[in-house]
Amino acid sequence: MQDLIKKSLFTLSVISVGGLMACSNDPVSMEDEDPDAEITLSLFGADMHSQWDNMQSPVSEVVKEETGVTINAEFDVNGGDQKISLMAASGDYPDLIMPKGNASTLVDSGALLDLTDLIDEHAPNLKAIYGDYFDRLKWSNEDEAIYILATPPVDQTYWQPATGFMLQHDVVQELGYPDIRTVDDFEEAIRSYKELYPTIDGQPTIGLSLLADDWRILISTTDPAAFATGSTGDGEFYVNPDTYEAQLHYRRSEEKEYFRWLNHMNDEGLLDPESFVQKYDQYLAKISSGRILGLIDSDWQVGEAQRALREAGMQERMHGMYPVTLNEDFKHPNFQETGYLGGWGIGISVDCENPVRAIKFLDFLASDEGQILQNWGIEGEHYTIEDGKRVISEEEMAERDNNANYQKETGIGVMKGFAPAYGDGVEDSTGQTFTIASPEQIKESYTDAEKDVLAAYDAELWKDLYPQEDEFTPKPWGAAYNISVPSGSNLELILQRCLDITKRKVPEAILANPDDFDRVWDEFMSELESAGVDEAEKEYTELIKNRVELWGRS
Repeated sequence: MQDLIKKSLFTLSVISVGGLMACSNDPVSMEDEDPDAEITLSLFGADMHSQWDNMQSPVSEVVKEETGVTINAEFDVNGGDQKISLMAASGDYPDLIMPKGNASTLVDSGALLDLTDLIDEHAPNLKAIYGDYFDRLKWSNEDEAIYILATPPVDQTYWQPATGFMLQHDVVQELGYPDIRTVDDFEEAIRSYKELYPTIDGQPTIGLSLLADDWRILISTTDPAAFATGSTGDGEFYVNPDTYEAQLHYRRSEEKEYFRWLNHMNDEGLLDPESFVQKYDQYLAKISSGRILGLIDSDWQVGEAQRALREAGMQERMHGMYPVTLNEDFKHPNFQETGYLGGWGIGISVDCENPVRAIKFLDFLASDEGQILQNWGIEGEHYTIEDGKRVISEEEMAERDNNANYQKETGIGVMKGFAPAYGDGVEDSTGQTFTIASPEQIKESYTDAEKDVLAAYDAELWKDLYPQEDEFTPKPWGAAYNISVPSGSNLELILQRCLDITKRKVPEAILANPDDFDRVWDEFMSELESAGVDEAEKEYTELIKNRVELWGRS
């Protein structure tokens, strides 16, 4: 995911059922528990999971049968900050925790088990799937324990862009497929179409809508400033590729001009006036209505709305993804390689009474059987075997593509984020890929409208429109956003102050009278300096350099 993702608030209470022994900090000693007993493990996830099936779907039933484990899960809608802080303060933890960027809070409070011996003794599939990347699971140069099993796909080949500027297919079709390369091109397309069609289905046409609902402001409003000015997905920082010096990316002069452009879009009446007050569900509902022409977002954040449009037969109102930048001097870096990313994933807490069963459960998900279940489903129900190969029928594939609740109803993919998985393009022992994603399958999944648009741009995949991997140098630090900041540190406090300032001043700058933009921006920069941004940049630079050193040994 590259895509970048950030943190916020959670509320969860969890119950661990079926514990057979007293809690211990030496999990590998617990060999006398009944390996066949059915147990329930509680799980906390810092991200929302709209497709969670409560383990009632066909695929999840198979997982329960194979592992004897039921997951009692609750998921945050806001990112997990508050809940994890409460956990650390109370010392009361669920069995499994997916903390996203808050792992350091748990590690510092002693909440997570070191999984090194558990993996070595009970998890051959986890060892196999990480392979040469195993050392990237180590926590730090000073502490080489494994507290978090990283869950990004391993050896992933990316065939689809994850982020960019999005335009309805009907916009580019109506305008004769104009070049969509710069923000000026994007703006002109929106303006021209809006003038032609001031309403859609009886409702006012919206040119561009942004989202600023809590932490989501980072995904839709502020991160794109970095991408649009050639900087990769490193969270709140720009990292100098030569010196590894970190700079809060808003302080780059290029990004000031990007936000000036958003200010201009607002002044022109092309920006949704509700951008900075709407909630996430309102944003999705508005997209699903088909009246928002342009978006600047990540695919995962708007995926539900895109599926809803497709399910409603509104193919022309779905959005294509374009590598728009501030001007042609920049290249959109969506496909710059990071190498395998450790840091974000899942851990087992010290309160887990069955850590051996927990690691075996995760190991099952990482096994060939578990991978096939999570990607293909159940043989005879979701796919068949023909000439030794898994085959999905046209009818089943249509369900996958068009049913917005397919995942929840079948269970296919509902636990993919619970454990590491092989990425797109990785083959199993039969020579077939673990995932169903391939260029051919992706193209087959496109709507007729998508195929027409791509053909008009002389492309077969949306990726074809973007600068490719070989146009960039891989980043030796991976992605800065998944480097854990020490819990309770001065750096954490400064970054929170800077984030609070950003959430307030960026919308103010975008909505200001254009004559006041420079003044508001200067105030923004001054407040960041007063908050200690210079010190934060120096400390984060050290974290970057430490990461490069740690990973350089692997």
